[in-house]
Amino acid sequence: MALRSSKAPRDAVHHPLFARFYARLSVVAEEKAGVAAHREELLSGLSGRVIEIGAGNGLNFQHYPGTVSEVVAIEPERHLRRLASSAALRSDVPVDVVPGAAEALPVKSEAFDAAVASLVLCSVRDLPRALREIHRVLRPGGELRFFEHGRSESRAMAMTQQALDRTVWPLLFGGCHTGRDTLAAVRAAGFEMARLRRLRVPEGGPALPTSSHVLGVARRPA
Repeated sequence: MALRSSKAPRDAVHHPLFARFYARLSVVAEEKAGVAAHREELLSGLSGRVIEIGAGNGLNFQHYPGTVSEVVAIEPERHLRRLASSAALRSDVPVDVVPGAAEALPVKSEAFDAAVASLVLCSVRDLPRALREIHRVLRPGGELRFFEHGRSESRAMAMTQQALDRTVWPLLFGGCHTGRDTLAAVRAAGFEMARLRRLRVPEGGPALPTSSHVLGVARRPA
């Protein structure tokens, strides 16, 4: 595994109560909100060495295709990292779960064929820096696969998201921001958008501040 030393602390994120809440909620959302199908689409066709940013409790691991030779899964939160390590043992592809922060990935430059960011870019402390790090560790032509919630196309909901993000939401939900413009940030980090699909999660029911999602592929220019 192509690791390098990092200045990030071993537990760069510490949200023990939210981590336990998220671990339970995410499992329910897999089927009831259709998230499992979106994970399958996100990871379809991947091959080679993959780095996953913010692996959480490891729900992506069962969806990696056999063409993936190795997954290095970065998870900064201790409780979620333990759950991810258990999930890695049940994976059909080799998965190595390691501590680290998205803003200071403990791996060498241009070491991976693809990077995966799944429901994590909403909560990283410094989104532009995290995306620059992902850009750094991908080989030229490598893919960033992303499935994220973010800024709504509805003006009224976008204003609601902005108000929540400035006040209670990040405090209650482990640093999560509902209305980040993830697509603009990905482009600003030097990626070229290859494929994009907008989603509503869950598909039915009332619109929530976290309902607007994007699922897509961006590439580091060759």
